[in-house]
Amino acid sequence: MSAVHYDSYTDARAHLKDLLDAAERGRVATVRRDSVTTAVVDVERLRHFLASIIPSQAQVVAEAGGWSVFIPGVPVAADGSSFEEAIAEMVDALREYAEDWQQRLLDAPNHRDNWGLVQLISFSDDEQLHDWLVGTPR
Repeated sequence: MSAVHYDSYTDARAHLKDLLDAAERGRVATVRRDSVTTAVVDVERLRHFLASIIPSQAQVVAEAGGWSVFIPGVPVAADGSSFEEAIAEMVDALREYAEDWQQRLLDAPNHRDNWGLVQLISFSDDEQLHDWLVGTPR
């Protein structure tokens, strides 16, 4: 099986197994609806790719007996009494941001370009986000 492409939603629905099989194998899998072509991709492959091209750039600062974490250019920050607590709080803050982005920020000019970050957050579990933030797997 090579790349699969369906020119309509109806055609894709009739061949859904083939479409999903292609995506799971990492092959190009697309569906065209009206004038838009949409890619179907395996979530873990996309998450891994996004994690590799979007560096967290998280800044961690010890201050006032605790730790603060922020990502320059992203309106998210967290604090904790320990490094690990601050990172865990940042994971929660990132999840809240991703939810807000999906609900109301996706079209805001100053948030629109955070699409990839939101996808990465949404596709990652807490441990994966922790590892992405600190830059090394546990």
